[in-house]
Amino acid sequence: MEKASERSRREFLRNMALWTGAAAATAAGIPAPAADASTADLVVVSGEDPKAMVKKAIEELGGMKKFVSKGDVVVIKPNMAWERTPEQGANTNPAVVAGLVELALDAGAKEVKVIERTLGNPERCYSMSGIADAAKAAGAKILFTSGLQTATLPIKKGVFLKESSVWKDALDCDCYINVPVAKHHMMTQFTCAMKNHMGLTMDNRRNWHSNLDQAIADFASAFTPKLNVIDAYRVMLRGGPMGRSPQDLQMVKKCIVGVNQASVDAYGVTLFGRQPKDIRHVALAGGMAVGEIDLAKLKIKEVTV
Repeated sequence: MEKASERSRREFLRNMALWTGAAAATAAGIPAPAADASTADLVVVSGEDPKAMVKKAIEELGGMKKFVSKGDVVVIKPNMAWERTPEQGANTNPAVVAGLVELALDAGAKEVKVIERTLGNPERCYSMSGIADAAKAAGAKILFTSGLQTATLPIKKGVFLKESSVWKDALDCDCYINVPVAKHHMMTQFTCAMKNHMGLTMDNRRNWHSNLDQAIADFASAFTPKLNVIDAYRVMLRGGPMGRSPQDLQMVKKCIVGVNQASVDAYGVTLFGRQPKDIRHVALAGGMAVGEIDLAKLKIKEVTV
């Protein structure tokens, strides 16, 4: 039998190795990777195929059955707000949405719905984005918000927003998946998981915009997606949220997934050369305990597919 002193020495050396590696990564500004997928807070996948990337990311996070059970109704909320093609980078990549639909149905979902409140003509936004056709082909039902009912979401911790009018389909589903595209925004500098919720409400957008960063953080304090997936395949670094020129885009070719919306946004910010606290609504959400935004405290698993 191993002596207690020998076991303690071995464990001490193993822990020292882990701590040293983590410290080196932190000093370089890079969070230490997770020990294994089951303990990862975030999974970051790099690759060439957006659908393969999102499927690998979910697998590394524990698999879709961790989030979707047999008979569940699933709602997927991409960014589909703009009359833009996939190549223009203003909307979520359709292949990412299709991959999530396939995973949810394979996990046993009874129904998968895709929803968005657009900022342009709904039919043109749905069509030009490529998302409607890709999601339908994968087996999803496409919902236009003009025919949907809303319900009031109380925001108990809200500083600016005290309640919000939200589509009932999103509130009543078994699994809500938030699927933004990471991009620049002229008002908030950055838009991703938490800001993507604006397309989930019937609220007056002018009201939100009068105190936008706080409104985003307030809403996130009351509404919790089961899964957050960032499409960072084609990233708009400038000219957002609608886009101006192909020169504003960068092929980052990443997919980031995590349970916590504030944490995935904290990582997303780094794609723009910024830190989480540089972006006001991300900092506010961290202060309101929406989620951990200190990347050094998160376990991040990075893989390539």
